[in-house]
Amino acid sequence: MTITYSCIANGRSVLADLALTGGSYQETAATVLRLVLLRAERKTIIQMGSFIYHSLFIDGITYLCASDNALDTITPSAFLKNVSDTFLRNPLMSQEHFSPSNAVAADFQQILGKYMMKYNKSQDYSSLSTLRSQVTDVKNVMTQNIDKILESEERLNIFTDRTDDLHTTAKDSKKTRKILRRIWWKHFKKIIIITVAILLSIIIILLSTNVIPT
Repeated sequence: MTITYSCIANGRSVLADLALTGGSYQETAATVLRLVLLRAERKTIIQMGSFIYHSLFIDGITYLCASDNALDTITPSAFLKNVSDTFLRNPLMSQEHFSPSNAVAADFQQILGKYMMKYNKSQDYSSLSTLRSQVTDVKNVMTQNIDKILESEERLNIFTDRTDDLHTTAKDSKKTRKILRRIWWKHFKKIIIITVAILLSIIIILLSTNVIPT
């Protein structure tokens, strides 16, 4: 998940905003701000196109951000809370004095950028940690399955040796080896299927966490 846009608005007037990527964020943000004012709820989540807009409404001031993932609502919420706390702690950023023409707006744009980079970096690290954990789990499952198959093969080899020791006829021995070979190929095919499934799982995990760009 990436926070790509954020802004602070007094009513429908944007006081400070910042976009990390290109796009018509300001036009869409104006629509979202109008909806937020109509709802007059403390927190709202609105989907506009491929982006999810999260808002925090406190004392007439709207703190807004856009993300590219609808599943994660915790990170945007924490980001907005952090931004609002910083805004409210600064006496120059009150409703009475803060305006688009004020030089403070440019300063707070830098603050927005700092928090966006902070939460995006934190999210990237979390995604990487989750990916590593998932790959490790898949690797462990694959290892366990292969160990079981190898154990089965070892038991088959022991059975073959015992069969030879019993001095069975050549015909019976050949038939037995044929059966064992068929069973071995069956297990070998399982190894191939499991390996392919593991590789596909890893690829899906990488795609879902945007490690491999789509």
